[in-house]
Amino acid sequence: MNGYNVISKILKKEGVDWIACFPNNPLIEAVAKEGIRPIMFRQERGGIMAADGYSRTMMGEKFGVFACQGGPGAENSYGGIAQAFSDSVPIMFLPDGIPLINSDVSPSFISSKNFKDITKWSQSINDSNRIVSLMKRAFHSLKNERPSPVLLEMHRDHMTQEISNLDDYNSPKQIKVSPTDDLIESSVKLLISSKNPIIWSGQGVLYSSATKELKELSELLSLPVITTMPGKSSYDERNPLSLGSANRTAPKGVWKYLGDSDTVFAIGSSLTITNYGITIPEGKRIIHSTNNSDDINKDYDVEIPLLGDSKLVLQKMIDCIKSNYKENIASIEKKESTIDKIKKLKEEWFSEWSTLLNSEMNPINPYRLVNEINKNIDHENTIVTHDAGHPRDQMMPFITATNPGSYIGWGKSTHLGYGIPLMIGAKIAQPNKFCINFMGDGAFGMSGLDIETSQRSGNPITTVVMNNGTMGGYPQNYPQSIEKFQTIKMTGDYAKIAEGMGAKGISVENPNEIKKAILDARKFNNEGFSVLIDVKTQPELKMSNYSDLL
Repeated sequence: MNGYNVISKILKKEGVDWIACFPNNPLIEAVAKEGIRPIMFRQERGGIMAADGYSRTMMGEKFGVFACQGGPGAENSYGGIAQAFSDSVPIMFLPDGIPLINSDVSPSFISSKNFKDITKWSQSINDSNRIVSLMKRAFHSLKNERPSPVLLEMHRDHMTQEISNLDDYNSPKQIKVSPTDDLIESSVKLLISSKNPIIWSGQGVLYSSATKELKELSELLSLPVITTMPGKSSYDERNPLSLGSANRTAPKGVWKYLGDSDTVFAIGSSLTITNYGITIPEGKRIIHSTNNSDDINKDYDVEIPLLGDSKLVLQKMIDCIKSNYKENIASIEKKESTIDKIKKLKEEWFSEWSTLLNSEMNPINPYRLVNEINKNIDHENTIVTHDAGHPRDQMMPFITATNPGSYIGWGKSTHLGYGIPLMIGAKIAQPNKFCINFMGDGAFGMSGLDIETSQRSGNPITTVVMNNGTMGGYPQNYPQSIEKFQTIKMTGDYAKIAEGMGAKGISVENPNEIKKAILDARKFNNEGFSVLIDVKTQPELKMSNYSDLL
């Protein structure tokens, strides 16, 4: 068998049952022979983003795989891999490669060299006898430490050779580490002695399946919880100790408690400062738990570092409290007091936003649209995501995340058009869930044709498009360009486009039509049809930002 056959068989051994692909790679046919389904996307970035959505939804149990053509195919893949790298998502990227003998001939594009800065591990097959060992190293990297994309470039002159050492492959194990007991105890002591400690929960809590332990710790000590954007759904936002998610927009309670806190316990988070998140104010004492040592003391001075798996760290802290600090477990009175304060802040915040959330404006206000989505989905059986820009900023604070993976928050790098293919990957991972994406018309222009991919592949999703024709958020940047040349005026009948791609299109112009549209979309999805809801909206610049409280 040749190299493509060997890689296909290894993928099969590792539990891979589908790959995303575009447009040409011998691996596509090889995996099909092994019973692995190749799903062809409309362009490379969409395929990568679907693999990304699958990996996020599987939370480390399985990994998305993407195969593409070498040269221009790999070149066009850069944005998707960069997004996955910035958001710490494990993907196996398998680009085809030109014959190695020609690799030094300009302008040959060598993926293993050019992707090194946005992958965790990047190698090329330069010897057919190394394929098995390289695949083992690739899967080891996928399974361990901070999640990130890995790349293995398949040079054709070595891939077509006969290979006989497949039996040498054995699946690498996941390695989990935990901090020393003295660091755990120091962390517990600091949380107990602090006046206003809070928990900052990140994506690592989801990947380590530690949501139960996070809940137990927060309730033991009555600690309010903020989740990061990628960590949204790691803590049930119906819990009275939940403050909500921290994007550059967030519920009022997030800003208030973060500003008033004296100690921040960050668990499963890289604590990376970005333009799309809340920065922890100076002067806080920080306990930082992560599985990547490079993240510790990267952007913040950390008082207590806890290098390890989130689940193991939380278990150790819980055991330490129950064994040595029983007297410090929060009293009923303390819990009730904390819960009451959070409840009042939430009520105050909702009161401030009630007019927009329930607006009868026409064209429709985006917050009314978000509110109707939140009210009319079955949260336990739904996966929600946003696209970049205003859809993210408007949706994040107001959609209630419940069980793990019910909301996919993303955006350390904010690629437009991410939401549609992301939802396709999520649907493949959770075929019985209602998968709904919220995006703007600018973002739709970048990935809208993959509505057809979702339909063709039998993975029906729902996309809600804010059709305001203005690329919301940008008009204030281009007053002369707009006045003279209508630079960012975009328009279209997106429902008709969906219909033309074999999906169902629903047009909404009145706020009172939104509920029915969402319920109809769920029904159509169950019948096997992808749905696009084209909603005529107005631009809205107001955001849930209370940075003055920090």
